[in-house]
Amino acid sequence: MKRNLLLSLCIIASIGLQAQSTILINNVQIFDGVHEKLFTGNVLIQKDSIAKVSASPIPTNKSADTRIIDGKGKYLIPGLIDAHWHSMMCAVPQMVLLTADVGYLNLVAAGEAKNTLMRGFTSVRDLAGPSFGLKLAIDQGLVLGPRIYPSGSMISQTGGHGDFRLPYETPAAANAPLSHGEAIGGGAIADGPAAVQQKAREQLMKGATQLKLAAGGGVSSSYDPIDVSQYSEAEFKAAVDAAENWGTYVTVHAYTPRAIQTALRAGVKCIDHAQLMDDATAKMIAEKGAWLCLQPFLDNEYSNQQTGENREKQKMVQEGTDRAYQLAKKYKIKTGWGTDILFNPSATKNQGAILTTLTRWYTPFEILKTATSTNGELLAFCGQRNPYPKPLGVIREGAYADLILVDGNPLENIKLVADPDKNFLLIMKNGKVYKEIIEK
Repeated sequence: MKRNLLLSLCIIASIGLQAQSTILINNVQIFDGVHEKLFTGNVLIQKDSIAKVSASPIPTNKSADTRIIDGKGKYLIPGLIDAHWHSMMCAVPQMVLLTADVGYLNLVAAGEAKNTLMRGFTSVRDLAGPSFGLKLAIDQGLVLGPRIYPSGSMISQTGGHGDFRLPYETPAAANAPLSHGEAIGGGAIADGPAAVQQKAREQLMKGATQLKLAAGGGVSSSYDPIDVSQYSEAEFKAAVDAAENWGTYVTVHAYTPRAIQTALRAGVKCIDHAQLMDDATAKMIAEKGAWLCLQPFLDNEYSNQQTGENREKQKMVQEGTDRAYQLAKKYKIKTGWGTDILFNPSATKNQGAILTTLTRWYTPFEILKTATSTNGELLAFCGQRNPYPKPLGVIREGAYADLILVDGNPLENIKLVADPDKNFLLIMKNGKVYKEIIEK
């Protein structure tokens, strides 16, 4: 029998409509982002926040123009969070990023931001790229997209992971213009504590919610071997001090024990990647109370395949992924999750599917908790620089009304999140409905 569906895509600000101020979602199975046990209940949304969550019927004032949505027993979960995303870099090839007009890059990024939201990702931590303008446009309702916690330019030493100049551009004269990557805000090259301090302060001035430094070699950067440790403890300390003065923290791109340990000794509070860490390094992360944001880099259909020497570096990282997750679990490290999709327009659609590959190490409940409340805690770790102060990644009173209605139980079948077009019946961010497919 043919289903009768109502499809509503609400593009509120861009077409001048007003969001419904009060919405009541009835009869849903609720995963609150924290507890494994589901419960049947109802959720009242007022403006941008959750006003009430109850297993009992929630009375409403009919004169208040409340919209009622019948959830029909489907599964309500918090909006998903990607804690290692590149809003400006994920949907363009690397050479385009390094040569294209920034206006074009912004238009491509705005389109991908809408796609990100429609995949159910209502918040992202952006870990390198000129995303300040995109964040502002999303916040103002000019374009659709997730909340963005921007880092701005990734700060890198000369020849480091964030130095994408070509060899002929070095040595650079003292008065040489910035490279295209630096000029558009993709990376910031700084050598020595004073220069690192200046670049850190510049990103904070622009609105960075946290700082990102390159602490070691990378896969996608062609001139730094994966084993190279980048930046000294003093240089890291300069960035850490700048961040702490602004009430926030530093995260670093790092794979190896030396890179990670040097950063931790300087006071860095978050490590992104860490696929090549050893037992002693994992123990140090735990003892320091630092965060770890791991990505399930595997040699699978979702891998951002490299070539040549970069492919050899990629295989080293992929081979270390299993051990990194095992060590994170062994030492009970606070572990977030992100995709880190870069320079690959065809891969962004796999954002949710990449999340499902965590079944190699975690249960569906653990996975969904990581991508909601745990990542929400990581976003809020920026403290005084948090542009969105209400709780994220949870369904509870006072939290932002970021919600997804799923056609099936993702705690039993996490692969439902891999096909949001089919399985996400409702997507809400900030109390506004952006997708609704409801069977009459």
